[in-house]
Amino acid sequence: MLRQYELVERVKSYDPDADEAALNRAYVYTVQKHGTQKRASGDPYFSHPVEVAGLMTDLQLDEQTIITALLHDTVEDTLATIDDIEKHFGPEVASLVDGVTKLSKIEAMPEDERAAENLRKFLLAMSEDIRVLLVKLADRLHNMRTLHFIKKPEKRQRIARETMDIYAPLAERVGMYEYMREMQALAFRELEPEAYSTITKRLGELRGQDGGQVDAIALKIKQALAEAGLKVEVTGREKHPFSIWQKMSERHVSFEQVTDIMAFRVLTETIEDCYRAMGVLHTVWQFLPGRFKDYISTPKNNGYRSLHTSLMYENSMRVEVQIRTREMHGRNEFGLAAHWAYKQSDKADGQVAWLRDLIEIVDASHDAEELLEHTRMAIYQDRIFAFTPKGALFQLPKGSTAVDFAFAVHTDLGLATVGAKINGRHMPLRTRLENGDVVEIIKGGEAEPQLAWLGFVVTGKARAAIRRAVRLKERDEIAEIGSKLFDEIAIRVPARIGKKAIRAAVKRLDMEEPDDLMFAIGSAKLTDREVMEALVPGCTAEFEEEDDWSRRERQISIRGLTPGLAFELAECCHPVPGDRIVGLRRKGSPVLVHAIDCQDLADGVDTDWLDLSWGQRSQGAVGRLNVTLYDRPGTLAEMAGIFAQNKTNVTSLVQTQLDHPFTTYEIDAEVQDLAHLSRILSALRASDAVAQADRM
Repeated sequence: MLRQYELVERVKSYDPDADEAALNRAYVYTVQKHGTQKRASGDPYFSHPVEVAGLMTDLQLDEQTIITALLHDTVEDTLATIDDIEKHFGPEVASLVDGVTKLSKIEAMPEDERAAENLRKFLLAMSEDIRVLLVKLADRLHNMRTLHFIKKPEKRQRIARETMDIYAPLAERVGMYEYMREMQALAFRELEPEAYSTITKRLGELRGQDGGQVDAIALKIKQALAEAGLKVEVTGREKHPFSIWQKMSERHVSFEQVTDIMAFRVLTETIEDCYRAMGVLHTVWQFLPGRFKDYISTPKNNGYRSLHTSLMYENSMRVEVQIRTREMHGRNEFGLAAHWAYKQSDKADGQVAWLRDLIEIVDASHDAEELLEHTRMAIYQDRIFAFTPKGALFQLPKGSTAVDFAFAVHTDLGLATVGAKINGRHMPLRTRLENGDVVEIIKGGEAEPQLAWLGFVVTGKARAAIRRAVRLKERDEIAEIGSKLFDEIAIRVPARIGKKAIRAAVKRLDMEEPDDLMFAIGSAKLTDREVMEALVPGCTAEFEEEDDWSRRERQISIRGLTPGLAFELAECCHPVPGDRIVGLRRKGSPVLVHAIDCQDLADGVDTDWLDLSWGQRSQGAVGRLNVTLYDRPGTLAEMAGIFAQNKTNVTSLVQTQLDHPFTTYEIDAEVQDLAHLSRILSALRASDAVAQADRM
């Protein structure tokens, strides 16, 4: 623990004009107020605020921030009041201490109360003064350093999870990467002890085997740049265990498969030298396309500036390199805290600028942007909060996507959605939103909701609107198929079919519009004979029953079953005559007939298996197809024509995916046998309208 004179000397070393007397009074005040209180480690409680103040001196923050750090727990944990703080240390320090206290109170709320807390108030509490946030982050960092002294595992887990979900992302958002990395490492060790131990052990083994490889690579980089006339400082390190764990989890790979474990930092004198160094490295070693990022010309929202690239070093080793000036490095590692130190002469203007980087306050009297952009703050376990580009705030269930957000703003916006920008970047519509994301919905003039959206949206409003729109769209597409099939039927009627005959048929079938007739045909609700009779009553009397393929009843017989025993054809594999089949029998249920290669047979280990075969008169089974069409006019009609030419009833057609320029359908079609199904597949695959056709 820092002694009183050591703390004062630290402050005076970078701020000779600091009020030494005020610093001494604050040190004594916190010692007196916390008195005999003890921490879990057994140390006197006042050691904690003293250490937090020490962290603030590392950032070279002003005396008011140091005093706030010393006093930050006095109001919450002692008999001191804000009025007492203002009386002894002035209104500025009192305001700062009050801000930290408010943050602590919100942090201590039970989950149900915390979920009900208005996010806007939370943001405002943090944004009253940037120094409040800096003290709170230092407070959490020191608490994490002493986390292992807490005896209750559940409490350690709660604090570690809160740190990982709230404080580490928040530190990243304000650019304090050193704080972020240490918080993540300490929380990771508590939350995933086995993973932490394993990765740390493997890193130790790697360190012992490489024979100083990190230093050797750093030297090679420095030599290459020196030969080009660049004076630089190069350092290398292994990536942190949590960073490696993230890559393993995201890529689903083992430790050995993580190729970019080593990272190197190049510090230059000028911005021009940064780009020159990048050019030299890309000339000497092959760089990996898609891994180059220029945060100098386009800084991150938290002010971070650097060039990032990945190189293919000797023996196919990937290494990550960051290039920045020394000044950038100082600001990058400690973000807004470093910015405060550089801008003390212009605190008023700087404060507004930092707040614009920190927060978007939904308030016309403030000039602000977002606080939580690019963070993963999960304060509210049951909901998230996202902003429109203009600052409107929307609450959504956790797990909501850009599509949910669009429908939350307005149903018409959701229906017209074609894309989304999240925090300024184009992202897939299925991207899950996180607290503080700024979402811009991109509209299209002819956009339509997709059935596939139902696979990832979570809000009731979005699901209801999508279902309604998809039903209307499917109706139009099925009616288009019906129209094609109608033309095939009309050819067989002994009369010229015009609009008058169609209107009469619609009336006879008790329908309202010709589209209703086409939809009924396309959805297999009417047989060919029923349509022909509606068009020209009595015209089907001359047809023999066996010649009307559409009227044949499904006649499925199975050999190997006890006479009278009920059976069903499995929906998972849709067996058709010609397939090798097997039956699964469970007590009280019909025998379920599967194709012999059905993957769901693995679930039948607790059932009786029956060796079955098709009877002689088996026909009219349903085959399920997966057909991908090119997304252009006429392809759907051409597919319908192929089914009609092969005398196949389509009993179900569902659009499952729209991925321009392709549209995929799941189709159930009645077929006579496997040979009939194969002919249909061959005809589909031969069509220019079809990109792919397979049996499911």
